[in-house]
Amino acid sequence: MKENLVLSFQSVWAHKLRSFLTMLGIIIGIAAIITIVSTIKGTNEQIKQNLIGAGNNAVVLQVYQNDYPLEFSYQQAPDGIRPVDERMRNHLANMNGAADASLFYSRQYVDNVFYQNTRFGGGMAGIDSHYFDIYGYRTLYGRDFTQDDYDSARKHVILDRRAANTLFNGENPLGRTLEINREPFAVIGVVEMSAQFQPTINSLNDYYMYADAGEGQIFIPDAVWEILYKYGEPKSVVIAAQTTDDMATVSQKAGDILTANLVSEQLRQEQQISYRGRNLMEDAQQLQQIATATSRQLVWIAAISLLVGGIGVMNIMMVSVTERTREIGLKKALGAKRKRILGQFLTEAAVLTTIGGILGVASGIVMAKLISRFMGMPTAVSIPAAVAATVFSVVIGLIFGLLPAVKASKLNPIDALRRE
Repeated sequence: MKENLVLSFQSVWAHKLRSFLTMLGIIIGIAAIITIVSTIKGTNEQIKQNLIGAGNNAVVLQVYQNDYPLEFSYQQAPDGIRPVDERMRNHLANMNGAADASLFYSRQYVDNVFYQNTRFGGGMAGIDSHYFDIYGYRTLYGRDFTQDDYDSARKHVILDRRAANTLFNGENPLGRTLEINREPFAVIGVVEMSAQFQPTINSLNDYYMYADAGEGQIFIPDAVWEILYKYGEPKSVVIAAQTTDDMATVSQKAGDILTANLVSEQLRQEQQISYRGRNLMEDAQQLQQIATATSRQLVWIAAISLLVGGIGVMNIMMVSVTERTREIGLKKALGAKRKRILGQFLTEAAVLTTIGGILGVASGIVMAKLISRFMGMPTAVSIPAAVAATVFSVVIGLIFGLLPAVKASKLNPIDALRRE
């Protein structure tokens, strides 16, 4: 085997240009596949990151009817849903795969919040003491809610950075008074997420899917919510999963627990009311499948060049057999067995395609990096794909080198020695 490898490398080196041209189809095919696979992987990771966000692994569960969440800003909460209490919150926080849990009220858009003549049109949440920790908020200035704010139902409000800019246009909001549903609330702090997530926007579709053009978010203690809105409104739950991979499992398990314990049997059966979480991992997987299906067609097109490269290998090996007919005849006359000749030419074909495969992988990685740098497309090099491509190139060498190798091994030594 060692001798066959030495002879193969000597043959490749002796015909450098011919060998390179023979490998060119393999190189182009492998490079194209690596580039496309890297782009697929990068796009999938971007989709996942865009949907899941800054990595807080937050799973939100709310009351659904059939497949649609109930919006209590204009829908009446059905009778028969028991409140989520602190005991249930603790139970959810201690589930396998969960790190913490928080109870909150929310409005996606509010139109009853004013500062003087400025109306706020962003979102509002009535939160407990666990909410900011789960979402990774940090206080920029001012302070967080204290336990006394919750116990005494104090009319205090905290703004995120965007809401502060929307309402106060860069001025210090601390100590100012907002009017929420005609009730005065004192601004006590401004917060922002510790890891500010910005989705990657590469197209108009990405903008509409990911971009947040809202006016920000304001927060009040959950104990104050019922002063502003209807009594007995069901709370939503946000659970921090321990890892991103735990999100789907935690969402399903928590939804089942909340539905079984808080929603009456009549509501579950007659009105299809349940607690459910939007599975961002499933959303990401659906988008990833679309991207992968589109790119997979390109992989098959690129694979055609591998077939062309394999035919080129077979052709050049046939030429090599013809050129070395006297050498083969001499070896067989000296006692070389058919298996030895077969192995020599198969090894040479495999070496040729292996070198082509390695060069193709290197070229594909370089092309992926260049695409990422100059075209702004996300790429992520797949090590398994690189290894598989190299192995595949060896297999191509063995398959397409088999016919020339068999032809060489079957040569009659007397006829081979007579060949000019």
